[in-house]
Amino acid sequence: MSASYAQVLRIPHARRTFATALLGRLSYGVVPLSVMLAVTRASGSYAVAGAVMALFGATVVFLAPARAALIDRFGPPRALVPLLSAYVLLLALLTATVWRPGAPPVLLGTLTALAGACVPPLGPTMRAVWARLAQDDKALLQRAYSLDGVAEELLFVSGPLLVGVLVGAAAPAVGIVVGAALMVAGTAGFVRSPAVRAVRPAGSSRRRDSGGRRVLRRVGRPVLAAAAVGLALGVLDLLVVVFAERHQHGGASVAWVLAALSAGSAVGGMLNGAVKWRTPARTRLALLTACLGLALVGAGLAPGLGTLALVMAGAGFFVSPALTTAYLIADAAVAPESRTQAGAWVNTAVNAGSTGGTAVAGALAGQLPVAVCFALTGGVVAVTAVLVMTKGARGKGALRGGTDREATPVA
Repeated sequence: MSASYAQVLRIPHARRTFATALLGRLSYGVVPLSVMLAVTRASGSYAVAGAVMALFGATVVFLAPARAALIDRFGPPRALVPLLSAYVLLLALLTATVWRPGAPPVLLGTLTALAGACVPPLGPTMRAVWARLAQDDKALLQRAYSLDGVAEELLFVSGPLLVGVLVGAAAPAVGIVVGAALMVAGTAGFVRSPAVRAVRPAGSSRRRDSGGRRVLRRVGRPVLAAAAVGLALGVLDLLVVVFAERHQHGGASVAWVLAALSAGSAVGGMLNGAVKWRTPARTRLALLTACLGLALVGAGLAPGLGTLALVMAGAGFFVSPALTTAYLIADAAVAPESRTQAGAWVNTAVNAGSTGGTAVAGALAGQLPVAVCFALTGGVVAVTAVLVMTKGARGKGALRGGTDREATPVA
C-alpha cells in the first residue's frame, strides 16, 4: 500500500502542489470556528452567532459551484487570486468589526455572508489538478483522490484543535487572522505550482461543457450519493450526542465516538485507494452507500457507548471510499474543462446533506427513540443507494462517455 501512495507523490510537482493546497485548506477548519467564537463574544448573543454562521455556511456551500465555474472558465491562477483578495479583505474587515463588543448584527451577517461567497475552492481545484497529473491513469487517480480525502478529513480535525490553542492565549479574532494567513500562504504557493499553471481555462478551449445545470445533470448519480453520505454525517453528529446523554455519559465520550467514525473513514479511504477494483465505479458507489445505510441501522441496536463507537468505526469505513468514488465518477462524466465544477457539485451535496441531516435529526430526536432515528436515517441512505444504481442503469445514454470510462478497472 505504501508503494501505491508513494507513486502518487512521485508524480512531478505533486508534492509541492498538494502540500500548498493542504496548507490553504487548513483554513477551512480554522476560520468557521474562529468566526463563531468571535461573533459570539462581540455580539453577546448565541442567536446572533447562529444566524451569522448560517449565512456564512449558506454562501460557502451553495455558491461553491459558481466559484468552481470561475476556476474552469478562467483557469486557477486568474480566478483564485481575485477570490483570495476579496476573501482576505472581508475577513480583515470582519476581524476589525469583532475586535470590540457591540458590533451591529446586520454588519456581522453581511461581512460573513460575503466572505463565505468568496472562499477560494482549493479542494475542488486540487482534485481537478490531480486528474490532470494522473494523465488518465485511473488507478493512480483513485489513489490520489483517496489520499486527498483522508488528508482533508485530518485537516478538519486538526483545524479546531489549532483554534483551541489560539483562543487559550489570545482573542478569538486572532484565529480569523491565522486562518486568513494560512489561506494566503497556501493559495499563493498553489497558484505558482507548474502543475496548476498548466491547467487550461475552458474559455480558450473548443470543447466546453461549463453550463452549471448541464454539469449537474451529468453528475446526478454521484451528487445523489454524496448527499446521502452528508445526510448520514449530519444526523450522526447530533444523534451521538443524544445517545450519550440518554445513557448518562459526558460530552467527552461523544468526542471519542466521533473520533472512531473519522478513524474508520481514514482507514477505509486508504484501503480503498490501495485495492485494485474490477467492479465498475457506479456499482461500487451504490454498494458503499448501501453498506453505510445498513451500518446506521445497526447503530440503533448498540446497547452502550462502547459498542456504538465500534459501529461508528464500521460506518466510517464506507464514508471516505463512497466520497472518493463519487468524485471519480463525477470527474469521468464531464469534459476536462468542467472537472472543478463537477467536484464542487459533489462537495456541495455533502455539505448540504450534512446541514439538512442535522436539522432533521434535531426535529426527530425529540419525538422518537434514538434507535428509530438511526434506523430511519439508515433506511433513507439505503434507498438512495438503490436510486443511485437505478439512475446509473437508466442514464447510460446520457452519460455514455463517462460510463465507458467508469467501467474500466480502477485501483
